[in-house]
Amino acid sequence: MDRFSFLNAAHTEFFAQLYDQYLENPDSVEPSWRGFFQGFDFGLSTYNGENPVSQTEGGTSVSFEDTSASEKLQREFNVIKLIEAYRNRGHLFTKTNPVHKRRTYTPTLDIENFGLSKADLSTVFDAAKIIKIAPCSLADILGHLDKIYCQSIGVEYMYIRNPNDIQWIQNKIGHNDNHPDFSHDEKRAILNKLNQAVSFENFLHTKYVGQKRFSLEGGESIIPALDALIEKAAEKGIEQFVMGMAHRGRLNVLANIFGKSTQDIFGEFEGKDYDQDQFDGDVKYHLGLTAQKTTRSGKTININLAPNPSHLETVGAVIEGITRAKQDKYFPDDFSKVLPIAVHGDAAISGQGILYELVQMAQLDGYKTGGTIHIVINNQVGFTTNYLDGRSSTYCTDVAKVTLSPVLHVNADDAEAVVHVMSFALDFRMHFGRDVFIDLLGYRKYGHNEGDEPRFTQPLLYKIIAKHKNPRDIYAERLLAEGVIDADYVKELEVEYKSNLEINLEESRKKELTIITPFMQNEWEGFTKAGVAQMFKKVDTSYSKEGLTAVANAICNLPKDKKFISKIQKLINDRKTMFFETNKLDWAMAEHLAYGSLLQEGYDVRISGQDVERGTFSHRHAVVKVEDSEEEVVLINNLEGKKGKFSIYNSLLSEYGVLGFDYGYALANPNALTIWEAQFGDFSNGAQIMIDQYISCGEDKWNNQNGIVLLLPHGYEGQGAEHSSGRMERYLQLCARQNMVVADCTTPANFFHLLRKQMKTKYRKPLIVFTPKSLLRDPRVVSGIEEFTSGTFQETIDDDTVNKKDVKTLVFCTGKFYYDITAEREINGRKDVAVVRIEQLFPLPTEQLKEIIARYPNADDYVWAQEEPKNMGAYGFMLMNITTVKFRLASLRASAAAASGSYTRSKRRHAEALKFVFDKNISR
Repeated sequence: MDRFSFLNAAHTEFFAQLYDQYLENPDSVEPSWRGFFQGFDFGLSTYNGENPVSQTEGGTSVSFEDTSASEKLQREFNVIKLIEAYRNRGHLFTKTNPVHKRRTYTPTLDIENFGLSKADLSTVFDAAKIIKIAPCSLADILGHLDKIYCQSIGVEYMYIRNPNDIQWIQNKIGHNDNHPDFSHDEKRAILNKLNQAVSFENFLHTKYVGQKRFSLEGGESIIPALDALIEKAAEKGIEQFVMGMAHRGRLNVLANIFGKSTQDIFGEFEGKDYDQDQFDGDVKYHLGLTAQKTTRSGKTININLAPNPSHLETVGAVIEGITRAKQDKYFPDDFSKVLPIAVHGDAAISGQGILYELVQMAQLDGYKTGGTIHIVINNQVGFTTNYLDGRSSTYCTDVAKVTLSPVLHVNADDAEAVVHVMSFALDFRMHFGRDVFIDLLGYRKYGHNEGDEPRFTQPLLYKIIAKHKNPRDIYAERLLAEGVIDADYVKELEVEYKSNLEINLEESRKKELTIITPFMQNEWEGFTKAGVAQMFKKVDTSYSKEGLTAVANAICNLPKDKKFISKIQKLINDRKTMFFETNKLDWAMAEHLAYGSLLQEGYDVRISGQDVERGTFSHRHAVVKVEDSEEEVVLINNLEGKKGKFSIYNSLLSEYGVLGFDYGYALANPNALTIWEAQFGDFSNGAQIMIDQYISCGEDKWNNQNGIVLLLPHGYEGQGAEHSSGRMERYLQLCARQNMVVADCTTPANFFHLLRKQMKTKYRKPLIVFTPKSLLRDPRVVSGIEEFTSGTFQETIDDDTVNKKDVKTLVFCTGKFYYDITAEREINGRKDVAVVRIEQLFPLPTEQLKEIIARYPNADDYVWAQEEPKNMGAYGFMLMNITTVKFRLASLRASAAAASGSYTRSKRRHAEALKFVFDKNISR
């Protein structure tokens, strides 16, 4: 027996010691043992009319001299081992797979592996009390355990480290043997939603033969489950529901859960044009929707399905950000009122690394949302890849163990079990405020899409699937046998539902254009879409001296009753000096003034990213630490008259997940200045999918505006290939049709005005800012207070230090290189060279540049100068967009890497690029 035991064999003395410990302090004993001792009363007082417990001077001890009692006790403990095995490993022996024969695991749960035999089946064991039932036969105990752990639902939870959590779960699943007890009305409601799910797919399959729709067939039971979830969530006081999912089943969810008009869905299948010229739209199974849903009990809940691209799991980060924004805005004291639901595919949840980032965010202060319900529509095939080739883990949901989240594996053919686990998940989330995972094991009736031939790669599996009944018909047969419905019930449901679809199909064909409703438009009332003219319209972003002084007083004075390290004291004193004495405000000061002014005007400010509280380059110090306690002090929160909320969070070491979160946050709250800062601009490439598929094109694909701000430290200071370039060329390549703003400011004041403009307009565009590193402390990079109290953002800055008629060479540049060029000009005494700064690269201020060029009548040498290599930076973009003059390039030579790792070599190349600026005769 020992070699099959799930627990280490222990000497009987161990049990006696454990009992002594229990008598001294019951709570110190593991709950299962405590339950055993409480119910068993150490069992032996009833055996043979004798009491084997004897008192000794040292307290209570146990005698095991009675052989029959000892053997009985041993079998009791063997039953306890059996119970623990079911709790730990029962999920491996379930009936959760509707089409596959599941893998085998050893040792099994056979009683022989626990020192028990068939002769014990009729023996009554007190160990039954551990599972909250009266002492009963081993056969009854096994039946009870089998119902809880080994039928349509498999539960993983014993890795959770908090005994109270485990006890809560055991109580929950122990009730009614982990089986639902639905009323006849509830059962008919489940059947009705199953019919909608099945009939919808059948209708599309016959009307749009071969068209991609990523059918839900094989996982239809998620529809009644989501319906029941919304009903119960509303009853529990949840007011908003934010959901993200990939394509599989999305159209079905939109129609039968979110109430999207099937006329609109059919119009999308017809491929009609859109009702707006400046909008390209997206495929139908990527679109989102916001709706108000009234539950059957009469409560109203706001439900949101976020749009997303084919990058399957990216939307998970976005919905968490949307959820947090809604929680911060509407329910800051009760996050439970907004519920995020993430629907995954089995191959995606195990294969996409962003899932690990998301679960690591789940309990962090800056990113937590009070628990997410994760649902996996488990097809057991990823595109054409079998699940055995798609992951190394036992389950696709094993990432859940990172956050000690329970997982419920459920057979998608058992509709009642699916609804039941959804109820469990909601109760767990509401009680603990943590994530919970549901693994809905079904199948995929067709290929990856309806045009694929799945028998190419899974011929045996698809022979089984072809003969397999759908979940509606399986459930209907069950209800018919139970007498809940009659023989014609399902047919009547199907005829009624499909007749409505036919009517909507005919109405849809009468419409000429497809209308796409923007997602979450209720949050965007008062905002308008902007074209190029509106984007160049000057916005008054100045701020009063009194208001700026109030901000300065807040951020320039440390609490006098707290002790800070001397460097912090000096830094804050330097702030005070620059504002109140020297009138030379640096970059960090301008940034704080922008935030403070917006807070006074009622806007929220949220900043997140790696090391943003201090700043990668130790310039921001938005949060300072008390020396003795490390208490955090956010000075700007001392701002008098502050109407908005300031939040700043050091993020986990993630770009993809965190930027996705912040994009979602900005999507849900246009009145919050939402900033993600890369530790170095180069590191944004870790979030490239978010940039390519959401930030640059979300408005064009989904009609959604978004005001996310990316701060990307950029500048060539000899720090190597991964700490120099923010990859400006990549962003500029994505720019078109006024989709975003790309800027590279050279003065603190212009940065101040740019940040304020981002919030002062009545439209929102993503803002990409290439921010400085060495310039943060460069004494040349300062602005006077008067530049903040007047003026606006300048897209271009002309050279006012030269006599324009003397200029022969007109240099255009951006960012830090301006200071390098002007310093070199001063060394060379070149009065015939003017340097024009382009502060906004997109939309490119072409009319302003034409006007500037016209001011230099004698210039005949036009230079585009950049510190990046020729094949990077803005050079290619400028060539495409400036045709009035022909540029001569001054830059580093083309390179595969962004920069050299050698400081000496980098300095030499930088000097060479500067020479190109001033001498057009140098051979390249």
